[in-house]
Amino acid sequence: MTILAWEPAALPHQIGGVHVPGPPGDEIAKACRLHEQALIQRARGRFAEAGPLAERALEIFERECGPDHPDVANVLLCLAGIREETGDLAAAESLGRRAADILEGMERTDDGGSDVPRLRVQVLGALAGALRNQGRYGEAEPLLRRALALCERDLGADDLQTAALLNDLGMLHKYQGRYDEAELLYRRALDVVDAAVGPDDLEAASLYHNLGGLEHARGRAALGEPLARWGLKIRERGLGSDHPHVAADKAALAAILDAQGRYAEAEELYGQALAVFERVYGPEHYEIAVNLNNLAAIHQARGEHADAERLYLRSLAIKEKVLGADHPDLALTLHNLAALFADLGRPAAARPLYRRALSIFERALGREHPHFLVCRECYEHVLDPARDLLTVGTAGPVPFRHVEIPLCSPETGKPADCRHDRRGPGRGGAPCLPVEVS
Repeated sequence: MTILAWEPAALPHQIGGVHVPGPPGDEIAKACRLHEQALIQRARGRFAEAGPLAERALEIFERECGPDHPDVANVLLCLAGIREETGDLAAAESLGRRAADILEGMERTDDGGSDVPRLRVQVLGALAGALRNQGRYGEAEPLLRRALALCERDLGADDLQTAALLNDLGMLHKYQGRYDEAELLYRRALDVVDAAVGPDDLEAASLYHNLGGLEHARGRAALGEPLARWGLKIRERGLGSDHPHVAADKAALAAILDAQGRYAEAEELYGQALAVFERVYGPEHYEIAVNLNNLAAIHQARGEHADAERLYLRSLAIKEKVLGADHPDLALTLHNLAALFADLGRPAAARPLYRRALSIFERALGREHPHFLVCRECYEHVLDPARDLLTVGTAGPVPFRHVEIPLCSPETGKPADCRHDRRGPGRGGAPCLPVEVS
């Protein structure tokens, strides 16, 4: 959920050549200050402080400028970002939709400025992000493509906001398993960032994070490691070690090290990330669930099955509460718990988990996505050939067939949030679906 964008502060009060009436300025100035403070606190990762500031700014702008003013949309954008960061995805979507409705059809300001077009594409991108994070990829893609087309037309192909939307579309394609398309978008975005602010700017950190995660998803963790390390170095230098975005970079690097069998290094980084996430977000946040899943997979790889089961169950409980019962990220942990039970010789416990994961993957990702294919293969491995048929979604029953599970299957994964096969050479059993990289 890393942000690669900025928001303008309060917009000018001369929109489309029409002056927006209001008081002499004290209340508007106060709202502007509150909004600026909310943006600062959000950038620092202090979401508990940022939310009330944005809410107070919104109240003033609505009262003084009316509910359909672009300044209202701008604060709604800020507040939607805060809600997304703290895991309230439904609220983020609702706020984003309201902001998009305000800006729909609004033209560029007469003075030649680009505040309203910039705000419009940021709002569309934020709304698409809220949909993506809810697993609604089919709804997110057309919004992102529209935002990107508007951004290139109104702001230019070399604007940093264009880079932000290229990055967002790349993340979506990684979730969809469209890795080659994702890489092209990430590379285009990085070229824009390098030209605008240089390769060491904070704006580049998200792209290195995502490029590293993409290599992890492709099963090329060693190639992803230097990219992830560089992104972490940039962000830690700019934000300090206690920022949640730095923690997300550490968790991403941990997943890449984990994929290479470097469990001690990975476990230490996961622990550092979890400490920050729990302090910033509390005990029941998406990022915590992701990292509990990944720690569970390390325990599973070490043969510490009781600890692995406990952590998978905690991750499942948080994901189901935060994401709902049909999210593909929930299916990842369902799959991994099933793989644990399969490793323990408990196929009867594994089968219903695999079936539920397969049903979610098919609905959300389709039958050609790597997650679906790996999960189906593993499910077939635990079927009773005398009794069971593989029935998934509307495709109808598929007769049992024996499938050999390779000792080290390819990694599969999702954007700036990926996963991998936990077994290493010589380890038997069913593969876990990737570690998650947020």
